[in-house]
Amino acid sequence: MDPRLPRLRRKLAAIPFQPLRSHSFGEEKHGFRLGPKLAEAHVAAFEAEHAIALPDAYRQFLIHLGGSGASPFYGLLPLERCSLLVMNPRGEPATPRGFDGRNPRGHGADLFLHIIEMGCSDVCVIAVTGPLTGRVLIGNSDGYWGPNVSSAADFLDWYERWLRHMSAGRDNRALELTSPRLHAHPRNYRMARKL
Repeated sequence: MDPRLPRLRRKLAAIPFQPLRSHSFGEEKHGFRLGPKLAEAHVAAFEAEHAIALPDAYRQFLIHLGGSGASPFYGLLPLERCSLLVMNPRGEPATPRGFDGRNPRGHGADLFLHIIEMGCSDVCVIAVTGPLTGRVLIGNSDGYWGPNVSSAADFLDWYERWLRHMSAGRDNRALELTSPRLHAHPRNYRMARKL
């Protein structure tokens, strides 16, 4: 088991009780609770059904911490609701690329798994094949913005960054965190544009 997992469990348990933490968009839906852990056999069956190997850090999270619930945005999707996507081909220079879930194997492109509910056509995915394997990306399935590749090395680092920034009471547009000061007086403060 990855040694970061017990630390993440402790940090997540403490978040709701920290009075000066950031507000996390969608926290009302998941309430900082994780769903039940997934059995190894359940995860292996999902991998076999989709002919993929889940990135190790994400896989360990599902098996040892929880299979759904607390995460940035509206929460970690249950594995059975996760879907494979591919990034749309490059269009005109400097135009954003979206994600497509129709026949992802037919494109011959790198595969991404939609793992977190963001709302509307925005998606939070983890790369399961290709050079970005294990990295978390956020974007818009229609290509209105993004994709934005997280600098975190893997899912556990990305998740811990969310907890750390929230605990410190920081603003973070990429993780949709709002500091207590900004949350209390949204008209007095302006956040930086989302890149």
